[in-house]
Amino acid sequence: MNQMDTIRALQSGAYDSMLRQMYACSGDALMHYRQRLIDAVTKFGEEFGTDGDVLLFSAPGRTELCGNHTDHQNGCVLTGSVNLDIIAVASPRDNHKIRLKSEGYLMDSVELTDLSPQPDEAGSSAALLRGIAARFQSMGFPVTGFDAYTVSDVLRGSGLSSSAAFEVLCAKICNVFFAKDSLDAVALAQIGQYAENAYFGKPCGLMDQMGCAVGGVIAIDFQQAAPSISRTSVDLAKEGYALCILDTGADHANLTEAYAAIPSEMSAIAQELGCPVLAGTSREALLAKLPELRKRCGDRAVLRALHFFSENGRVKRAVHSLKSGYFSQYLEEIKASGRSSAEFLQNCSTFADPRRQEVTLTIALCSTLLHGRGAVRVHGGGFAGTVQAYVPLDILDDFRTQTEAVLGEGHCRILQIRSIGVTEIRPAG
Repeated sequence: MNQMDTIRALQSGAYDSMLRQMYACSGDALMHYRQRLIDAVTKFGEEFGTDGDVLLFSAPGRTELCGNHTDHQNGCVLTGSVNLDIIAVASPRDNHKIRLKSEGYLMDSVELTDLSPQPDEAGSSAALLRGIAARFQSMGFPVTGFDAYTVSDVLRGSGLSSSAAFEVLCAKICNVFFAKDSLDAVALAQIGQYAENAYFGKPCGLMDQMGCAVGGVIAIDFQQAAPSISRTSVDLAKEGYALCILDTGADHANLTEAYAAIPSEMSAIAQELGCPVLAGTSREALLAKLPELRKRCGDRAVLRALHFFSENGRVKRAVHSLKSGYFSQYLEEIKASGRSSAEFLQNCSTFADPRRQEVTLTIALCSTLLHGRGAVRVHGGGFAGTVQAYVPLDILDDFRTQTEAVLGEGHCRILQIRSIGVTEIRPAG
């Protein structure tokens, strides 16, 4: 469909059925999402011209519900996609170039004649685009190029996986344009992880990409040869709670080493126990060699390994609680997850400057305001970024007002779980 026809279809409500599913809203609330897409199509035309057909795409952010730093050790996680997303307007090209303009940023332009990692691109969106194209080519689907304009409300550094959403969004575009949409969500997640590991330069696990790609609330067991996915669900409003993500205002700069140390130290313990990752061994094996492991790997590595074993069990119990309708027990597992992350995983602060402990302070603030109700925990990688809180609906307004009085306006976001993962946005019929 050309750009003008796409805009007319959006204005007429032809896309509304899908937008309702994606954003968990209806009625007048849909107008915002229609206009957002219309504006993106218009901006695409301004950047790349108005000739040719376009398609619309969306990739949601994800929230880590339980399983803090377990994925990279082939453990278990519980994650959910959310109603914040990155949208794209895209058109295929055959000029062996990807041009992608993200709203508010300079355009990325990647020549596809050389798909090897480029050292000067490390840490950039261009590196991700090149890595995704390289993986598609290695799978027998050469990428000949595309133009895309993207708009995101998954804020960078929010702990909602903006980078993973971007990766699976671009993988979905390539899948539709160059692979006849033949790859499933798991494959797209794996392509995104490959690009982030091998091209971007970040040793991430697969949870973020899976949460953004698959959609809904999913439990993932990474110990299998292929990740095992189990769907579950939770109606937070029915349970009387809202899911809030709080931006702590901490700076992500210079944290790559801190993040990388967690999988490195966990893997060091695993290797001392004869396994590449911790999922292949046990707490009992660790305790049996505890004096030796302290000497070889250090106390922090031991504590982080102990966190993995307890957190892996918590994920399984949290999933069981949701499937059985025991929401109060689920909240107890979330509380325990938060305590373990702070005490054993130690990813709430680097202590580089003890005067600045934004994550820990935000957790303390939330705990004080919750008065023992709900739950609060560090969210995602830690050290900076966000905190997750389950807030009773009867105190939600006060909770938001008081946290934003400390953290800043807009720093408490109320999320909805989204049932659809990365997708091409299609009109009805």
